[in-house]
Amino acid sequence: MSKEEKAAPEDMLAAEQELPEEEMEEVRDVDALTQDSDELNTLLAEARAKADKHWEQCLRLQADIENLRKRNERDLAKAHKFALDRFADALLPVKDSLEMGLLAAVENADITKLVEGSELTLKMFTSAMEKFNINEINPLNEQFDPEYHNAISLQERDDVAANTVVTVVQKGYTLNDRLIRPAMVIVSKGGAVQHIDEQA
Repeated sequence: MSKEEKAAPEDMLAAEQELPEEEMEEVRDVDALTQDSDELNTLLAEARAKADKHWEQCLRLQADIENLRKRNERDLAKAHKFALDRFADALLPVKDSLEMGLLAAVENADITKLVEGSELTLKMFTSAMEKFNINEINPLNEQFDPEYHNAISLQERDDVAANTVVTVVQKGYTLNDRLIRPAMVIVSKGGAVQHIDEQA
């Protein structure tokens, strides 16, 4: 190192000592700002790296959600398309039984066998319906319930209480306890009058 190079730091110190106090403060502030600027640049770079990482995660999550939505749509479409698959499978033996019964009736013309075959087929059909929670509503001699019964007529009857189902014209059905079709009924009128509490 030359004398000039060695002297340079000493000259700088001497020059700094020669500077007035205000200018010295400015030099220190500039040094502090430079140091703060370096820290800020480091923090900014770290924040950008985190933001990029989070953006990539967001894009991946968006893609996953879109794939899940499409898969759910496909599954739902399949469920709608094949919802009756098991029910249809349970009904096929009923159809087979009806076909065999008709064929036997044509060949033998025996009414008793036709009736027996029809009763067995009806049992199979009822069993298939119950398997899928389709239950019949047959309210004969029960109190009329407008929620499950559709009254098509009133009949004067003295032997039963008023508002009693005396005839079931068509049975009703529920599916998982939800009404599919109300029972069409004829309801008694008159007879033993029921007192309804009007204050209730």
